[in-house]
This record gives sequence, C-alpha cells and structure tokens, in this order.
Amino acid sequence: MNGRRLRTVASGLFTRNRPSEPATPTLTVLLLVTSDNGLSQRAALVLREAGHRVRTAVVSDAESALAATAAADFDLIICPYLKAYIPESIWSRWTTIIIHPGPPGDRGPSSLDWAISDGESRWGVTALEAREELDGGPVWAWRTFDLRDGAPKSAVYNDAVTGAAVECIQEVVDKFGTAGFAPLASESIPRPVASATTRPVMKQADRAFSWSQDAQSVVRAINAADGSPGVNTALGLDRVFVYDAHLDAHVDAPPGTILEYHHEAIRVATGAGTVWIGQARRVDPGSFKLPATAVVRPGTFVPQVQVSRYPGIDYRRDGDIGYLSFRCYNGAMSTAQCRRLTDRLRWAVGLDTEVLVLTGDYAGFSNGIHLNVIEAAADQAGEAWSNIKAINAVASEIVNCTDQVVVAAFTGNAGAGGVMLPLGADIVAARAGVVLNPHYATMGLFGSELHTYTLPARVGEYQARRLLSECQPISITHARQIGLVDEIGPRDQILFEAWLDKIAADVVVGDRRESMLERKRLRLERDPVEPYEQRELEEMKSDMFGNRNGFAEKRRNFVLKL
Repeated sequence: MNGRRLRTVASGLFTRNRPSEPATPTLTVLLLVTSDNGLSQRAALVLREAGHRVRTAVVSDAESALAATAAADFDLIICPYLKAYIPESIWSRWTTIIIHPGPPGDRGPSSLDWAISDGESRWGVTALEAREELDGGPVWAWRTFDLRDGAPKSAVYNDAVTGAAVECIQEVVDKFGTAGFAPLASESIPRPVASATTRPVMKQADRAFSWSQDAQSVVRAINAADGSPGVNTALGLDRVFVYDAHLDAHVDAPPGTILEYHHEAIRVATGAGTVWIGQARRVDPGSFKLPATAVVRPGTFVPQVQVSRYPGIDYRRDGDIGYLSFRCYNGAMSTAQCRRLTDRLRWAVGLDTEVLVLTGDYAGFSNGIHLNVIEAAADQAGEAWSNIKAINAVASEIVNCTDQVVVAAFTGNAGAGGVMLPLGADIVAARAGVVLNPHYATMGLFGSELHTYTLPARVGEYQARRLLSECQPISITHARQIGLVDEIGPRDQILFEAWLDKIAADVVVGDRRESMLERKRLRLERDPVEPYEQRELEEMKSDMFGNRNGFAEKRRNFVLKL
C-alpha cells in the first residue's frame, strides 16, 4: 500500500468501520520510539494480534530516523513515544502519526506535567499527523480520561495514557485502511478539555515549591515530575531531586524538617500537613534514583517508625480470604523490601484463612531485583547476591504454601524476576492489557525466582526455553494461551478488584480448594523445589560474581540510561 493514499472528506467524526464494511487490510507498521517502553510494547503486541506486521525502531535524532525509514518496508509510521524531530522528508512521504499525551488543542512537550501541576480533572491523548509545527498536524483520533488528583505522572502514563494511546493507535490503523476518511484540522475540533492550549517546556523554575506551602501543593508539584526529571529542592543538608510523594497528617514543626523514617521513606513537615518522600537523587552528574534514606543526609537524629501512611505492604481480611498487597517503586524490589514481604507472607499464610490473594501496584507489578540499589552498593556483587536470595525467599513462600490456596494477580506490567515471582501460585490472574517480559538474558543473568521449577510446569519445557531465549515482550492474552496465566480480568481497577474477589470466593466453594492444595503437596513431595533453586543460584553466582555475561556493564548502562 502506498504510504500517502488518496483521501476524501470524512462523513463523520472518528466513526469506526461498520460491520458491513470490509475488514481493515493487513498493514506493515513502523513504530519510531525514543525507547521501547511499556506503551510501544503494548501497541506492537495489539497490532500484531490484529494481524498486522510491526517493526519497532529506537531512534535518537533525525539522522537515525532517516536510517530507520530507509528500507521503506512499511505502509504507516506511528510514534507512540518519540522525543526526536521527524524530518519533513519522512512525514511528507509517509503518513506519520504522533501520539501526543494531551487532548485536542493541547500542544507542547510537557503536556502531562502541566496537567498534573495545574490540577486538571480530565485529560487525554491525541493521535495527529507529524508537521513542521509541533503537535499542529491533522487529528486522526483522540481519547479523554479522568485524571485523579494525587496520581503521579509515571502512574498516569503507564495506565490511563497508555490505555488511551493504544485505543487511538487501533483507530488510526482502522482508518488508514478505510476509504473516505480524512483527518480533521486541529482548529476545527471542539475542545473536550476546555483548558487545553499551547504550553512551553516545564523547567525546574516552574516545578519549584517551598516546604512552607501546604502538603497537597507540594505533592502535586512532585507528582508532575515523577519518573523524570524530579523536583530539585533543599532537604536535610543537601539539594536533591525528590520523587514518590505521599500525603500525611500535619505535625507542628518548621517546614522542611525531617520528622521520621519509615523504612527507606522520609517524612517532611510542610506549612500544612506532611509529605512522605520515597525516592531521591543527588544533583551531581551521573546520579540516579535511590530510596530516599540512601540519598538525603538529615544532619540530626531521625527516629524510625514501623507504621505509617507511606504505601508499602498492606493486609486485609474478608472472611476466609486474606488480601496481601505490596508496592515497590518502578517495580524494583530491594533486599530489604523482599525480606519485609517474605515476613508478611509467612505471617499471612499462618492465619486461618483459606485463600490468600497477592497483588502488586497498578502502576507496575514487579521487575525483580533492585538494580539501582545494587549499582550504588560498595559491594555490588554481594548486594546482588543478597537481593536474589531475598526475592527467592518470597517465591519460596508462594511455592511452598500448602495450607492456603494462593491467588496471585499481575495488577500491572512485569519483567524478568517480577514475572517469575508469582508463578508458583495456584491461580495466576492478570488485568487486561498487561505486558510481560519473561526473560533475564538482556541483563546478563541466568535468572532465579525458582523459575526453572515454576515456568516449565506452566508452559512446558519448549515454551519456557523460547520465552527465556527470545527475550521478547508478550501480551497477557498470549500469556493465557500458553498457560503462563490462568485468568484475565477487566482493565478498570475497580472492576478488576471485584472480579478478583469472585475468583478468590469461587475457590472456597466445593472441594476445589482441597484438590488444588493436594496437587501442590504431591508435586512438592515428588519433585522438591530446593534442587532447582540450588542450580539457579549456582548459575547466578557465576553471573554476579564472575560477570560471565556482562551483568555489571549491562546493569550500569540500564541504571545510568546510557
């Protein structure tokens, strides 16, 4: 198909194909991205499952974009996440769609940052054609969504923005193969968000706050910079970039005072209320995000508290069902976090409930061991070794739980050890739209988390080898087809939780629970897990201490985003 096809005036505003119309022809789509993130991976998977051919090219500038398009082996270009400039020689030859994280009428490179900073209650995503004027091209599709006050930018992007963007991309592909469609000029579209406008790059001066402001304003400022770039502020003895902010009650203390620690988080006094800071980064070049207590120097004694409103591990009980949830920032699980989760799991399985439901964060389930903490350690190999043994202890509690049925749910995307971690559960569930990266080799690791015991048992030896060696993301639909997960629930968080409640409640009915537990007991007796873990750890010892596959270099490149 020619990249620039003939168009006529659209008869309606973004109408979908009617059932009587011919199906969208198979297309070859080129995805141009700055990095192959969760959005671009999900978009590629959705398009492939719809029957299209997809190639993803990571580009950093106009020159690399030209190189990526030189083969001309595609019909359509889509840019789900791209910071580089697209030369006119590309967009004038091929239809090139930019996915902009803002509603129609919004323009600029910091759209989501401004929306969160300004307290917008509704936001959106627009699919528009690349033009010389930034975000000024004809519009092909858009979606809007509620923007929850208090949600950090990274969580909004990974969930609401990604979902809306994927819907827009699907609509673009449908329309590209539809005769009679023409995109609309941005100026002709009614504004679904009245405040949408052209905004500049948000700079640190725009993000700056004072600890004397109220806590909600401070949290909003940090949320608007969460993920990247953070907000530069004075805290303790230093200036640092801060992330991962959460509200708490007021304490009478001078604003900016570090009040207490809860594990690795820091509680700070403000003009009204207090704020927990979970992550921080030094301002010097080459620094990277770490748990806040590893970065901020308080200058005086700060007490450690065991209970706080900072989100970490939470347990609740509903009759015969226990619910254990954990949250780890960006999906990274440090040695200390894994040990706390193991302790809580051990406590939960010792209760007299019949089912234990294990969930992660909706912004991301888990990506396994904490590479940033490992990179910052004085003894990097030693910290990596401690971390893998600690996360294995979590996996072991799940595998060896024979008194309760364990239902584990992928609430968000997962990678590497984070995919393998819950596979020993009796039922593995997931939200629709979740993307899994079930492999380790790109980080130079053999992997552990008892995956040699749990993964082949779910998908078979051949499929397990493919997943580990091909190092490709898979959709949750494909994961269910091969047996990696058992059930897929709604994407919406509230609907998913109600659906998960029913999954757990159904286990208690009849003799299903006992038959599941008996099956697990028999396998553990016949085929104990310990030899599998021992072999995995021997392999990991060679990777972590011997660096046989470049774990040290690959880890450093990942952490420093080289």
